Amino acid sequence: MALTNITIRNAKTGERPRKLFDGRGLYLLIVPGGSRWSRLKYRFEAREKLISLGTYPEIGLKQARQRRDEARQLLADGIDPGAERKSKKAKLTAEASSNFEAVAREWLEKFSSGWAPSHTQTIVRRLEANAFPSIGTKPIADITPVDLLAVLRRVEARGAVSTAHRIKQIFGQVFRFAVATGPGIQGS
Repeated sequence: MALTNITIRNAKTGERPRKLFDGRGLYLLIVPGGSRWSRLKYRFEAREKLISLGTYPEIGLKQARQRRDEARQLLADGIDPGAERKSKKAKLTAEASSNFEAVAREWLEKFSSGWAPSHTQTIVRRLEANAFPSIGTKPIADITPVDLLAVLRRVEARGAVSTAHRIKQIFGQVFRFAVATGPGIQGS
């Protein structure tokens, strides 16, 4: 019998975890602490596997069923939903660690030990004031020359032509570092 929101809300917790089955591998796990987890049990390459689809009520029954159907579609296409989720999460983590600001700070950390502290502070100040607000959160592989030019033009518009030239040099160094270390820019 398929679950309903009323059944889920009225389900009592016990001393042991309890499962309320919905169908097609979807069930709700109610743990003694009161948490309710939507889970999907499936088989892939003759092995039984389990993935969590979210907690109730944050992820409602309708949304859990949608996620179940998406996972079952992946199974029909020969893709393990658990492995697919892990690869997406790894990709998002890699993208987050390869945004312009993260790469620029990594570049600074690597090379600033040989610089005077005042020089390091100047570079950090230039990046924080001019580059990070507009392109700091963008993945470095997605930054185009037009994006960089827009930053430089804003600096030039203030009358700081020399600063714009220095920032252009910093951009070149950061991008060369990104290519050498490979955080998502190669092959783009």
